Amino acid sequence: MTGARHIAFLRAINVGGHTVKMERLRQFFTALGYANVETFIASGNVIFDAPVQNARAIEEQIEGHLRESLGYAVATFVRTPAELAAIAQYEPFAAADLEADGNALYIAFLLAAPSDEAQQALLAARTPTDDFHFHGRELYWLCRTQVSDSVFSGARIERMLGMPVTMRNATTVRKLAAKYAAPQVSGVRG
Repeated sequence: MTGARHIAFLRAINVGGHTVKMERLRQFFTALGYANVETFIASGNVIFDAPVQNARAIEEQIEGHLRESLGYAVATFVRTPAELAAIAQYEPFAAADLEADGNALYIAFLLAAPSDEAQQALLAARTPTDDFHFHGRELYWLCRTQVSDSVFSGARIERMLGMPVTMRNATTVRKLAAKYAAPQVSGVRG
């Protein structure tokens, strides 16, 4: 069965003592009736064709199947190739900040845009090292040091937003977009 192309970003795959081989992960997706299943690096990025278009329905189906198969919850964040292209090309910070030595950009995938209160709480907690920018269902995190040296972590961001997130380095997102995304959209500044 084929259908529309999607990219799933999975949380808690191959971290925190949970190890899933990519071949097994592809089998889980194939068992759901998805076609042309591929994985991209061993951090829970799965590309597939689904017969339905509704991203939230796909997320719930994957989450349920993985919880049943693995015995633990795996938050799932699905984006279309066009959405991924827009995410990869979005420029939330000045080029000088993004290109400075030691700085890294991370993209947190969210199920929905956080409440205004949650967004304001995170933005109020910014530091000279850590800056944040919300755009749609993504949070862009500019870290001006090693993530391990930051006062922020994925877990802290989740607590502050009151929702699950999964984080990817912007380089990984751009590589995924270059390989799988729809025709590029023009760069969009924040």
